[in-house]
Formats: sequence, structure tokens, C-alpha cells
Amino acid sequence: MSDTPFGFGLPPEEPDDGDEGRKKGDQGGPANPFGFPGMGLPGGAGGPGGADNPFAAMFGAMNPNDLGAAFQQLGQMLSYDGGPVNWDMAKDIARQTVAQGTADGVKDASVGVAEKSAVEEAVRLADIWLDGVTSLPSGANTAVAWSRAEWVEATLPVWKELVDPVAERVGAAMGGVLPEEMQAMAGPLLGMMRSMGGAMFGQQIGQAVGTLAGEVVGSTDIGLPLGPAGRAALLPLNIEGFGKDLGVPSDEVRLYLALREAAHARLFAHVPWLRSHLFGAVEGYARGIKVDTSKLEEVVGQLDPSNPEQLQEALAGGMFQPQDTPEQKAALARLETALALVEGWVDAVVHEAAKPRLTSADAMRETMRRRRASGGPAEQTFATLIGLELRPRRLRDASRLWASLTDARGVDGRDGLWEHPDMLPTASDLDDPDGFVHREQLDFSEIDKMLGEAAEKRGGGGGKGEEEPGRGDGEGEEKK
Repeated sequence: MSDTPFGFGLPPEEPDDGDEGRKKGDQGGPANPFGFPGMGLPGGAGGPGGADNPFAAMFGAMNPNDLGAAFQQLGQMLSYDGGPVNWDMAKDIARQTVAQGTADGVKDASVGVAEKSAVEEAVRLADIWLDGVTSLPSGANTAVAWSRAEWVEATLPVWKELVDPVAERVGAAMGGVLPEEMQAMAGPLLGMMRSMGGAMFGQQIGQAVGTLAGEVVGSTDIGLPLGPAGRAALLPLNIEGFGKDLGVPSDEVRLYLALREAAHARLFAHVPWLRSHLFGAVEGYARGIKVDTSKLEEVVGQLDPSNPEQLQEALAGGMFQPQDTPEQKAALARLETALALVEGWVDAVVHEAAKPRLTSADAMRETMRRRRASGGPAEQTFATLIGLELRPRRLRDASRLWASLTDARGVDGRDGLWEHPDMLPTASDLDDPDGFVHREQLDFSEIDKMLGEAAEKRGGGGGKGEEEPGRGDGEGEEKK
């Protein structure tokens, strides 16, 4: 688990020679309210003066012609009166980040007709191959090819659902730690803090999502369904960059990634409880967020509510430090295990489908696994937003477990475990996959039958004529 959910963390240490040392090169990033790293508009974060206050990141590297736009942005920040995240700002910054292009100089571009056709054909073929290795039917009604900007637009609603509970809890925790009399005195200031907090969350998330848009290859790179239901999506421009140095034909790269996208789509379309289970674990993490008030209590008595700069300095000094709690750890453990099982299942079924047909199947599989192991962009972004890092060891363990289940129980027996969360392997089962695979299976059909009979007895009260009073076919009245 990341130590700095939402970018919270200790500020960089002061150099021995004070401001002069800072000017010579501060490698620790700008110190800013809430401890957010690199906070600021694209192109301005970490620029001249960025270490001194949150606005210098916006103005420091700006030419006079941009000043009007900057003040307009500042006005939006201070006038925001919405939820815990300024999503309009997040969207704008994500789009600006995409427009700037990636570090290798590749700019976003509209998807051409030929690229759309290639993606549609790859997903169609991928679904045919998957039909032979899983009992879950196709989950993609349509296949789409997105530009980076289209990926941002399509996935923001899900980012909102993921991030809002965490941001809401962080904001509430920070607002609730001030003494009541302090809150009354600092009412206007607290309102400004909420607006600034929503803007800063929006900036961080916008930059993260915009950067991620330059690297993802589809809508399921983080193991969660970020795109609309029933839609398999690939990004041709990013797929080209992904396969650039692999020495694998581009059509094979596209097809392998289409297999992964289509496999995710099947799982999320036909396991109805899975999405709410994953997102519920994120909300459980959010409910467990607590703020260490010890430093705050030490500082609050010295704060002057009429002096915003003093409060800003306190914020920059790391006065809010979220703590790990048992509730958070439990929620993250559930989420990590579920995500590992999702990714492991996809890895196993995709390899089974690709191995006989693609000469590059082994190489592509290892490339994807190394991408995970090296802390790929998806994991890093997710860690920044909610404090979670996927553990590659768990993904490999889960993949081996699903493959062993296929050998021992067949495709139907393996996929049948997705019928209910209580049937899935646990974290301890990932430590001992053989023990789980060869464990005697419960006959859930007998349990269902017993539960059904018990429900009939309770509902009927032992009387035959009252077994189904609500059927509406008249039998109940005729038997009375």
C-alpha cells in the first residue's frame, strides 16, 4: 500500500543553507497545501516559485499573454462550491495534459477509419477465441477505438465514482479536526479552504488521468471497468507505442491486447456482484480514513484565522497526516485480493486462448507481467489516488491458481466460482493454491434446495393453500 494516498506526505527537508540551497535545485518537488506533489496547471507545476505557494506553480512559468487565463482559473478555484473534487477542473486539466503529448513527443490524434476497423476485427476475433476457453459469454456489444482525449471523456465518470468517497472523507476529516470555536471564527476561511481543496484534488486527479491517457492501451488496464458497460475499447496510438520495441508484428500485439480487453468485458458483464464488490472496498477504505490530530492540536492554538498565509504554511508543513487504520487495511486487503483474482483469471484464460495461435503469446504475456512488476502507470496512478498498489506476486499466484483449477475441474468448474464472492479463493488460498484446488467442493445446489424448502415452509406457515398467495393465478383463493 502506498504511504501517501492522495499525495499526502511529509514536506521536503529544508536545506542547510536556507533559501539559497533551495534555489540551487530542490529535487523534492514543491511544498504546497495538502502536500500534493507537482500541484499546478500543466506546464506550470514545479516551475519558478512553485515551492513557495500554490499559485506560484500557476504563474511562475507563465508569459504575460497567459495571465488572463490564469486569473480566470484562479477565480474558478475560489468560486467553486461543489463536491469534494472540482471535476470540471479535473477534466480541463486532463484534456490539457493530453494535448501536450507524452514525454516522447507523441501527440494525440483522431482515430482513422482503418484503425477503427482493425480494432473491431481484433475484438471480434478475440471473442471467438475466448469462446473456447471460458464458459462466460461475450460481454462486449461493441468494440471502439479511442483517442487519448476520448479515453479521458469516457472514463471520468468512473474515476468520479472511485475518487469522490476518498476525497469526501479526507475533506471531512480535515474540517472536523478544528475546534468548534475555531470553525466559527474561521467560517469564510474554511469555505475558501474547501474550494481550494476541491480545486487541488481536481488538479491532481486531472494531471494523473491525463498522464495515464498517454499510456493505457484499453479501458481495463487497472483491472477495473473504467469504460461504459458492454464496450471493449482500445487506443491504437498507445498500442503502437506499447509494441514499438517488442519485435512483434503490430497485428499480433493488437490481437493480444484485444483478448485481454474482451476477457475483462466478459467477467464484468456476467459476474453482476463483482463491480459493486470492488467499488465497495474502495468506499470501505475511505470510511477508514483518519487524520492524525496531534500535530494539528499543537499548531491550532498559534493560528490566526485572519492570516491565511499562516494557515497555508501550516498546511505546507504537513499538519494533516492520514493514518492507516484497521478498517482501511481490511478494505484494501479485500480489494487487493479481488483485483488479483480478476487479473489472474484474465491472464490465465488469455494465455490459454493465445498460446496455440500466436507465436508471440509467451513473450506478450511476460511483457504484461513485467509491466505490472515494474510498477506500471496504472498501478502508480491508482496508488496516488486511493493509496493502493497492486502486488504483482499476487497476480502471478492467482494466475497459477486459475490454471490449476482448469486442469482439475474444467472450464465450467473454474468459472463457476464467480457465481458468489464466498466461493472465490481468499488471500490465504493464493498462498496455498494446491490446497484450494484439491479441497472438496461444496454442493451448492443442495444448499440452495434446502434454503428454498425452508423459505417455502416459513412463507406458507405449514398450510398448503398459502404457499404462493402472491402468484396472482387464482389458485390461492380456490384452495381457501
